[in-house]
Amino acid sequence: MTEAGLTSGRFAQRLNKYAAAMGRQERVHVKTPYKWIKKGEVPRPPWPALCAQLLSQDLGRPVTPADLGWPDDDTAEHLSAIDEPTTWDADGALRALHALTQAGPVHRRRFLQLLGTSITTPAHEWLLAHPAEAVARTTGTAISVEFVDRVDEITASLRRMDDHGSGGELLALVQEHLRYVTTLLDTRRYTDTVGRRLYATAAEVLRLAGFTAFDTAQHALAQRYFVAALRTAHTAGDKALAANVLGFMSCQAKDLGGGREAVLLAETARTGYPGASGPVRAILALRAAEAYANDQTASKTRRTTDTRRAIDDAFTALDSTATPSYGAPSWSYWMTDRQAHAQAGYCYLTIGDHPRARHHLHRSLQPQESDYSREQALRDVLLATTYQQQPQPDLTQALVHGHRAIDSLTGEVDSPRCVSHLAHLVSGLGPYRRARGVAELIGRARPVLAAVS
Repeated sequence: MTEAGLTSGRFAQRLNKYAAAMGRQERVHVKTPYKWIKKGEVPRPPWPALCAQLLSQDLGRPVTPADLGWPDDDTAEHLSAIDEPTTWDADGALRALHALTQAGPVHRRRFLQLLGTSITTPAHEWLLAHPAEAVARTTGTAISVEFVDRVDEITASLRRMDDHGSGGELLALVQEHLRYVTTLLDTRRYTDTVGRRLYATAAEVLRLAGFTAFDTAQHALAQRYFVAALRTAHTAGDKALAANVLGFMSCQAKDLGGGREAVLLAETARTGYPGASGPVRAILALRAAEAYANDQTASKTRRTTDTRRAIDDAFTALDSTATPSYGAPSWSYWMTDRQAHAQAGYCYLTIGDHPRARHHLHRSLQPQESDYSREQALRDVLLATTYQQQPQPDLTQALVHGHRAIDSLTGEVDSPRCVSHLAHLVSGLGPYRRARGVAELIGRARPVLAAVS
């Protein structure tokens, strides 16, 4: 702990956050690590394995429970159980799909490391992997391009449902669709062209499953979906989709406190995508901006400079008149000026530039024909936070946008990720609870926070 620069209290906080990300319910008291050190108490599972994993990440070298003077426990197997390396071809993609669609209950409990080399290694492998060879299948009932079009319509429908709110029910639907697509790849006959289309479909369904799991705080499961999506997109030869998957992996790493890993993933995505689609380039640039804004290993000046540069790149890409001959991918529809302003606002809020954050967030709230409830809630709560966090808080505006966010989150949107931002706002308003209207907002937020908790 001394080598990692951690106090007992800070280590306990990190452990609890790590345990939550791993899907564990157990928590330690802030003084518990002190008892391990000073009183020689031996922690019960899962803490030996969790401590070893967390210290391994912080120190950049393997640490085992035995190194800490503690016995191993069976949690270690689940924490380190990464699927065996597979090739970057159709066989490897199918093995990844089978691991997620055919695994029994025990295998589903396996956890991947969420940060460190385990999350960046697949990105580097993708960047260097040779293109997949022919993916045609010669047995079974033939499948046509038109049939794949119909399957893609189902995928697009699920994607639109996710726009309005995620949740366990939607994840279950996506998982069923993934099983169906996997069955098509396993049993039907198709040409190389049709096969690549079908692998691209599978990759997008995997990405959607990963994001839905991520949005509902099932982080270990989300990572498995994302890594499988990356491998499957590579098999399809779809660099844009693979880069988009890496962007989502970057977003997850950022939310879990892995700022440096988030930067590496985001920049790998930008390096690996050579296309000219403005929306895709904007998506990747804004993922990089989010990563830079959250990278606590960089100086404040460096964070600010890199974040602003990436945001500028995004808006330049959106304004570009150049379009690829094959058009923008269908999944990039959500990257509009409004969405770009929302993400830019988040980035400026993160680096403490409240005026610029408000400018972009207000632009993101301009009425348009399409309105996604989850994004609306997120934008309102972020805008409320800019007013609460500025040197002289404007509580009136913070409350206006806070109430609007609660309106969207009450009975309409099931997104722990959005609710976590609301919790941050409520915590920031705590010192002002005697001010007019603050206690009312906190009271309205309490059942929303309790439901997700």
